[in-house]
Amino acid sequence: MSQIEIKKIIKAINASDGAGVKLKRSIGTPEADYIDPFLMLDEFGSENKDDYIAGFPPHPHRGIETVTYMLNGEFEHQDSTGAKGIMAPGDVQWMKTGRGIIHSEMPAMSGGKLLGFQLWINMPAKLKKNKPEYIYIKSKELGVHSDKEKTVKVIAGSYADVEGPEKKHNVEPIYFHVILKEKKEFKYEVPSGHNSFIYILKGDLKIGNKNHEKASDSNLILLERGSKLQIKANKKTEFLFIAGKPIGEPIARGGPFVMNTKAEILEAIQDYNNGTFAKY
Repeated sequence: MSQIEIKKIIKAINASDGAGVKLKRSIGTPEADYIDPFLMLDEFGSENKDDYIAGFPPHPHRGIETVTYMLNGEFEHQDSTGAKGIMAPGDVQWMKTGRGIIHSEMPAMSGGKLLGFQLWINMPAKLKKNKPEYIYIKSKELGVHSDKEKTVKVIAGSYADVEGPEKKHNVEPIYFHVILKEKKEFKYEVPSGHNSFIYILKGDLKIGNKNHEKASDSNLILLERGSKLQIKANKKTEFLFIAGKPIGEPIARGGPFVMNTKAEILEAIQDYNNGTFAKY
């Protein structure tokens, strides 16, 4: 069983998306363009309503999955499949865009603290033209493991005796939200072929056996491939652990569209412009 060590520590960069929502982006940047199968990771959060109130008005997607995890605040989702709902703290929205979806995500709050994450997962060519699917997961549906040392909320994958609600997925994703007490350890056996990373919300971790530079809040820690993950909290720390099986196909990006070729990106743009994009 090979020990997992740190490959690279990446500081999230300030960015904006939608109608000017301020966020921190760690995947989908010059330093971490694509960690197969993960295309993007954004942390959106502020106590200033001007940073988020304009939200994400209607916009299209094709060829990806978006996983939104809310920690504070509320957002209302609507899309071209007819799906609609308000995300509350602890809820997850897993959207498989397939051949095309148009959706909006707007604040269902006039002020207060907002904090959440959006992860983009690539889809293999054989699934990119599937009918879109919207999955809403309430906080009480997440698997939760708690003991004297830690709490692990499981969105996908399994930890100890609990499983996440997202199952039988083609990239076999693992998505944990971990709260680890000071000087305590988190250990996990990772599938050896998976790419994986840690995103620190707040705190300080020691990862693996080798010495490494300190990783602070809003740092993404890209991990080497291996199977034995061993983490110790230097102080109480809250982090995401995310892993997935690489797809290994070429990608072509065009804003909200991710396909395999440039021609498919042009086709997506044409479909959107001529009104046939989200016709099922």
